Order: sequence, then structure tokens, then C-alpha cells
Amino acid sequence: MTYEEFNQFCGGLISTTHVIQWGGSHVWKVGGKVFAIGGWADDQPAYTFKTSEISFEILKEQEGLRPAPYLASRGLKWIQNYAQPGLSDEDLKDYLTRSHELVGQGLSKKKQRELGLPN
Repeated sequence: MTYEEFNQFCGGLISTTHVIQWGGSHVWKVGGKVFAIGGWADDQPAYTFKTSEISFEILKEQEGLRPAPYLASRGLKWIQNYAQPGLSDEDLKDYLTRSHELVGQGLSKKKQRELGLPN
């Protein structure tokens, strides 16, 4: 997945915003909270997303994936897809969608309603 494809996909999810920050990373938010980051890799695209505890335990052991630098070291369940083979584009899209849902569920019920998110 290219950064252009990543941005197009994340932009298609409900009530998202996009900013460039942290040294040029593509940061996607829902309700002002980060759910996906494209960037932070030295030589190829890297994508970072929030996961469930179970997914985190499974994904952190797969080749091309790792606990997200900085975020996971603080006890947060975030994975970075940083090298081959990593996730297929379809699997990455599924995890990005789930990350969007997880972050959205963490917002107040009022904020969820304002954004048109399912609650």
C-alpha cells in the first residue's frame, strides 16, 4: 500500500481528519484522537494502528510487524506494519478500519453522536 492509497482509504472512513505531523507522518484522527499513522520508517512505507489486546499479541510476532515504537513502549496496544511481508493490503485495511472503530468507541457517547459514529 502506498501513502496515497493509505490516505485515500483512511479519508473514506467516517468523520476522519488528516494532519501532517511528527516529522512528516500522515496522521489520521477520529474525534481528535489518532487511529492511524503513515510514516516513521526509514526506507519504506510504515503504517501504525491501534489493536485489541488479542490482535496485538498475535500481530507482534509476525514478520514485518512490531509493537509500534514509542506507543507500545508506553503500554498502548499499537502495531506498526513496517517491512515485508507484513500484512496484505486487504488485511491492513481491515485493521485500519478496526482501529478507527476502537478509537471511536473510546469517545464520549455525545461525541460519537455528533460525529455520526455507531455506538
